[in-house]
Amino acid sequence: MQTSGWPAYRRSMALPTVERPERTPVAMPPSRRALRLWLVVAVFIAVGIARSLQVGIPFRDPDGAFLQGRVLLTLAIFVGLVAVDGLLRTPRPRGVRAVWATIRTRWTPARLAWSWVALLAYHATYFTYHNLKSWDVFNVPQDAMLLRWDRWLFLGHSPAVLVHDLLGQHAAAWVLMVWYETFPTLVVVAFPAAVALATRLRDAYVGIAAFVWVWILGTATYYLIPSLGPFDSAPQEFTGLPHMMIQDTQARYMAQRASLLAEPHAADAFAQVSAFASLHVGVAAVILGLAWWHRLRRTTIVLGVFLAGTIVATVYLGWHFFVDDIAGLAIAALAWWLGPLTVGVRRRPPARDKAATTIAE
Repeated sequence: MQTSGWPAYRRSMALPTVERPERTPVAMPPSRRALRLWLVVAVFIAVGIARSLQVGIPFRDPDGAFLQGRVLLTLAIFVGLVAVDGLLRTPRPRGVRAVWATIRTRWTPARLAWSWVALLAYHATYFTYHNLKSWDVFNVPQDAMLLRWDRWLFLGHSPAVLVHDLLGQHAAAWVLMVWYETFPTLVVVAFPAAVALATRLRDAYVGIAAFVWVWILGTATYYLIPSLGPFDSAPQEFTGLPHMMIQDTQARYMAQRASLLAEPHAADAFAQVSAFASLHVGVAAVILGLAWWHRLRRTTIVLGVFLAGTIVATVYLGWHFFVDDIAGLAIAALAWWLGPLTVGVRRRPPARDKAATTIAE
């Protein structure tokens, strides 16, 4: 019996394969990303309100330092960055009209509105963070435990003393002081840059969400292990440093703490000192992650060097224990895991994304 024709017969009777068109994923609308971000911020504000009621002290913004003044400063920086962004995105020759046309095309009213929804979420978080940090002074410091951890990690030695012996206590002190004091300027530029220079709006929200999370997580670690820093708990280790603005700032912070503890209901009572975890390190690492997210290789390398120097400076100048810096790196990594997850973004932008930006992105 011949069966050679059977496979051919089966093939002829098989149902035709229907190729289904690939579904293009629908982009999450900006309103939903904004809602998810603000839900996180709202919970953090609620925690701040609960703590405010517990200590009996209202939210404060001394001299507009943490909200009003910061919003105005962000507005000025944002306008400048938008101008720079328009200049960079305009093909040559770059006339004023051409640059303005690029800015008008890219910065629609809707994009501007959603961008500022994100920036205001950052400011609400930062304002709440500073008030919670101020009220952390009512918790008992645990610096002795952190000192023991540092000694254990360095086989019985102080990491600050080791760094002083390695780098000296003269020229290095001034260099690291300038390095450390560069941080505030970097931060006030970095978070509006995360919005103004992002090609896609979704990536702007990723960056702001990461910033929001690092401040929230940093606040949690302040309350987990309240501390003041080696400059207070081991002052003898820093007597060899030259007198700089660092010592004046440290003395001012301790005076603010004493004033708040003595008269907590005074209108100007506000404290700014907490050590664990180091948010100088944590936020610098988040900024490094921002460059990595946008695939800016050279910027990532430069910021990596800045982060390394910041870690050295925090220990050298007595602001932080070494374990504070480890914790700062950990919360930055967690912030970069939670940030994209919060606003529903799974992947970094493509390496060479020259597609036109739309508000849906």
